[in-house]
Amino acid sequence: MKDLPQISEAEFEVMKIIWKYAPISTNEITDRLVKTTTWSPKTIQTLIKRLVTKGILSYEKQSRVFVYTPLVDEAEYIGQESNTFLNRFYDGNITAMLSAYINNDKLSEAEIDELRSLLSKN
Repeated sequence: MKDLPQISEAEFEVMKIIWKYAPISTNEITDRLVKTTTWSPKTIQTLIKRLVTKGILSYEKQSRVFVYTPLVDEAEYIGQESNTFLNRFYDGNITAMLSAYINNDKLSEAEIDELRSLLSKN
């Protein structure tokens, strides 16, 4: 897997909208984010420009509207970030991470049951 560019938490919020609705226009992105954040349209446009500069998004002009498409797959990006988190905080040891979550009551019984089910399949 190639190393993907790092993106901020705010840029990630923009990407979640784009991954879900792409191809999507600037106005559609803005309309969705002003409902769930306190960001101004100008802030959202700045975040979009940063993502284009980082090579995460491509765009094309359709009439007078810019339409954006992701250049990075959501699952691939989340996988990279998950590995970064695991390596940074747990030295790559997933057992240590899961133990920490279980011991600190961060996992519900349903989540623990789901993990058991996943493990029994492998």
